[in-house]
Amino acid sequence: MKIDVRKEDGKKWFILDGRLDTTAAPQLGSVLEEELKDDVKEVVIDMDRCGYVASSGLRVILQAQKSMNRVGGSMVVKNVNETVMEVFEMTGFSSILTIE
Repeated sequence: MKIDVRKEDGKKWFILDGRLDTTAAPQLGSVLEEELKDDVKEVVIDMDRCGYVASSGLRVILQAQKSMNRVGGSMVVKNVNETVMEVFEMTGFSSILTIE
């Protein structure tokens, strides 16, 4: 998985390219942990080029949401394809996350 990190409009963007599976989840977790050390209040996870999410990937996304909740920040998950949205809906993540 390729993870592109950008800062735009005061938001930290994480653009995912590839499968968020058991191999990529720890990589994303490390990137999020490092990048969210700063005083980040707004996070966007762009999943336009991410076609698959495993349970390990869900845990990393949930951990990022909890981190943002702790600091009073916000997190948005954008550009979710139909397959990934089905996973979010089946697991209840669609009611936990802000998905656009």
